[in-house]
Amino acid sequence: MGATLRALRALVLLFGFYLLSLVLLAALVGLDIAVLTWTHGPAAVKIVIVSALLAIPVVQGMFMLRTPRGEEPAGVAVTETDEPRLWALVRELAATTGTRAPDRILLTADVNAAVSERSRLLGLLPGPRRLYLGVPLLTGLTEAQLRAVLAHEYGHFTGGDTRLSALVVRGRAQIGRVIGQFHAKADGKAATERARQEQASAKRVAKGKKAKKVDTGGAGATYRMMAAIYTAYGKLYLRASLSTARAQEYAADLAAARIAGRDATASALREIPVLATSHDFYLDSYATLGLPARLLPPRGEFFGGFGRLLSARETELVELRGELPTEPGSPYDSHPPIAERVRRIEALPADGRTEEAKGAASALLTDAQRTLAALEDAVLADEVLAFRRTGAWEELLDASMAEGLSCVHTPLHRALADYTGQQPTLTALLEVIDDGRLWRLAERLPLSEQAAAAKGRAFREFARPRLGESLRTMVLAEFSARSLLHWEFSWSRPAAVRLPGWASANTPGDGPEAALEAAVEAALADHPDTAPLRALLPPAAQPA
Repeated sequence: MGATLRALRALVLLFGFYLLSLVLLAALVGLDIAVLTWTHGPAAVKIVIVSALLAIPVVQGMFMLRTPRGEEPAGVAVTETDEPRLWALVRELAATTGTRAPDRILLTADVNAAVSERSRLLGLLPGPRRLYLGVPLLTGLTEAQLRAVLAHEYGHFTGGDTRLSALVVRGRAQIGRVIGQFHAKADGKAATERARQEQASAKRVAKGKKAKKVDTGGAGATYRMMAAIYTAYGKLYLRASLSTARAQEYAADLAAARIAGRDATASALREIPVLATSHDFYLDSYATLGLPARLLPPRGEFFGGFGRLLSARETELVELRGELPTEPGSPYDSHPPIAERVRRIEALPADGRTEEAKGAASALLTDAQRTLAALEDAVLADEVLAFRRTGAWEELLDASMAEGLSCVHTPLHRALADYTGQQPTLTALLEVIDDGRLWRLAERLPLSEQAAAAKGRAFREFARPRLGESLRTMVLAEFSARSLLHWEFSWSRPAAVRLPGWASANTPGDGPEAALEAAVEAALADHPDTAPLRALLPPAAQPA
């Protein structure tokens, strides 16, 4: 579908919104005329007032005078003086594509690249262009893959997609505004009705009568009905406009393959979902590790550690590249399934451009460390930026785990506090075990119905794994409180606990870690023995 047909389709969809609104307004006016013609009295006045109230959101939605502008993502704006090599690549690709280069480049923290154009007169006149480029892409892509990504984005410029987006955005915004207003009015009606019924119930209770159940199901029903009408059209609007968006993505992929090469384009498409998954994992497991303890990694490392993670886990990434999504994220996803996009590109004839620009895209940055530090300042909240910086990732891990263990509260902690009425300490637990009350304590753990109904040995087998997990945590917390616990940091595997003289907990053997397992098993045996566990504990932790 050419740009002219896409523009016509966007106009028809937008016109459909106005047509729907006019039909509804006409229906409300017709209802008022019929009521005033055939009915008199308070009922007629009430119907006219309700129809007038229903018409207000419709009229307000129709007369939205300006297309709303999306909020610009947080990031670092870079000039040609800041990043001359990146800007040179951007301008070179624009010239090759035959389109105007962006007026502004914003480096963001997202695994994404996007372009926008602030066109005027609903896309009839061009406007300033912006390129949003995620630093994680620069970290994980080669220069050839980055060229493919940028060429894809320029394909949206040449196809007129960014200019026509104003029409689509306007329609979405107007429909959403009307739906939101109707829902807000329905919620207001329901809140008013709830307050009225609660007040009436309070009066009944004050008179010694039984309170009635509050029921607001009918309040605001008329507003919700109007919202449902616009929601139905909104779904049609989204499906129609997004089907056009998917066609635009296919066209932009072909433009990228023509400019940057088939193989670079296909590999970039394979790489981006892998980078997105890896980046989510990195943020959850590494970058934000210290936030609960109000700690941050070294300056520039909040986003800078991502590259080391990618290098250390390359074997895992190879497997991920072969597992491409075959379905869209939702019926309203503006992008086709990535597997289908890759299939179409790889089906193109070979172009002999397999050896181009294999260096890391991050080499385009003049000072990557400076950019990463500036990105933290632009993206992270001021409250987070005020957290203490650790000197190294190892220090961040140790401090974060120590903070976590200092306030750990397992199901066993809660059961022990409830059972003894005392602070749930390891010392208190050992005393309960020595007194032969372990299994009575275990009855207070949250267990499945099958486990709770079991008796004797069967009950012990159900409860023992839960007890063992919590007991190990309590022992580690005891070591951590006495600064005897160390964590082994790794980019390629989960953190491993180490104690003085201990090997890595990930290394099997007969060392102290095996002794801890044996001691926990002995303490939780059918005939408990806490002596092996006491022997491993620091002297200050021994019960009196």
